[in-house]
Amino acid sequence: MAIDEIQDAHVPEQDQEQDHDRDRDGAAPRGRGQSREALWPALRPLLLRLHFYAGILIAPLLFVAATTGLLYALSFQAEKIVYADELTVASVGETVLPLSEQVKAAQAAAPKGELAAVWPAPDAEATTRVLLESPEAGADRMLTVFVDPYTAEVRGTLATAGDALPLRAWLSEFHANLQLGDFGRNYSELAASWMWVVALGGLALWIGRRRSRKAQLVVPDRKAPKGRRRTLSWHGTVGLWAVAGLVVLSATGLTWSKYAGENIGQLQDRLGGATPSVSASVNGGEAGADEHAGHQIGADGTMVMPPRADVGIDRAVEAARAAGVTETLQITLPAGDKGYVIKERDKQFPVHFDAVAVDPADGRVMDELRFADYPLLAKLTRFGIDLHMGMTFGLVNQLALAALAVALMFMVFWGYRMWWLRRPTKDRTLSVGRAQPRGAWRRLPVTVLLPLAAVVALVGWFIPMLGLSLLAFLAVDGVLGVVSRRRRRVAA
Repeated sequence: MAIDEIQDAHVPEQDQEQDHDRDRDGAAPRGRGQSREALWPALRPLLLRLHFYAGILIAPLLFVAATTGLLYALSFQAEKIVYADELTVASVGETVLPLSEQVKAAQAAAPKGELAAVWPAPDAEATTRVLLESPEAGADRMLTVFVDPYTAEVRGTLATAGDALPLRAWLSEFHANLQLGDFGRNYSELAASWMWVVALGGLALWIGRRRSRKAQLVVPDRKAPKGRRRTLSWHGTVGLWAVAGLVVLSATGLTWSKYAGENIGQLQDRLGGATPSVSASVNGGEAGADEHAGHQIGADGTMVMPPRADVGIDRAVEAARAAGVTETLQITLPAGDKGYVIKERDKQFPVHFDAVAVDPADGRVMDELRFADYPLLAKLTRFGIDLHMGMTFGLVNQLALAALAVALMFMVFWGYRMWWLRRPTKDRTLSVGRAQPRGAWRRLPVTVLLPLAAVVALVGWFIPMLGLSLLAFLAVDGVLGVVSRRRRRVAA
């Protein structure tokens, strides 16, 4: 029997009322005669059915995403405790050693690594991070050596991913793909694709209800009888407060998803919102420049690059600071025909993302890039991603993410509880509540149905995981409908 055929005639009356028959406060449904409200009675059953099935089928993925996201949000503070020795110095000294001496100490501690980048200590108590490419770090990881900037003492080495230490890097990957690689990314993309649909659909349903008191919109009704009515009150009010954050998390999560992320990136580029980068080519990127100029032929007949002049990391940093790049630096060492790239990586508000490229031959600033000159879309993308990752507002941001994760987990629990409370209790031992009946779309006017179908098709194409899963749902639901009708005819 299809899930929406199950009747709940034996549920106690206080928990039996259906959302499409009567509002939970006992008010009658809105009249169709009022022109202002003529569309809502036709649209509401369709939203109820979509919200019900999306909640039943996608809620487990949302619960997993919320759980792993909660662990990730807490990992920022956890890594400060777990890696306290690596992150902080034993005692604050009077004079900071030159970066070149700190780099030498790091290279001596990891002689097999190839120097890639240096992150000077951002504050007086922090260590300097020297990042090396090393087989010891593993795939997609850098071997980071933590150096005391006052004594050049190596405080430890860790395999890191960006600015994430092993604990947060593992939890970040766990949140993104459950440690299942590319296949696991489908789970998070599917959850992100549906979360905004479930959240906005639930918001419309909650706001569209009639209430005896306006306060019931934003505050749970504690006087409601125990059971589905009170559970619905908590589910709706918590969802109302959390909906903006959930939509932002869904949108920003999709930006680095596999399929929708590619479409979003292409659209952003076409709208002129691509994130710019500083030009670090030592030949200035001149067309027709001979890439083999200055090369010499070795004794074995191979082409050898002659030694290149290098002013050193200390002078390169001095040049960057003189150009106004001063906050929480990230220094990428010269490689190939590229010079020094020195960026700010201060993601806390107010952010600092200015960057310069320095010619290693003479310490000249070859190019500058100010965050103020970023396209608006690039700025919004940067802010959105950093908010999603809990960086923009530091601890406050991380606590907000944790609160959203807990709220989502409770809403999933309350949703399943309402489904359970609507089940028949006499005819069947194992049963569940029924969904909104099929055919709700037939109540929509053609002038609304056709544009709505076009929008759904466009969104489904742009967010493939949403579109494919919706098609799968419609196909399965259609088959269940055919089977149901045949059974009724046989029974008749």
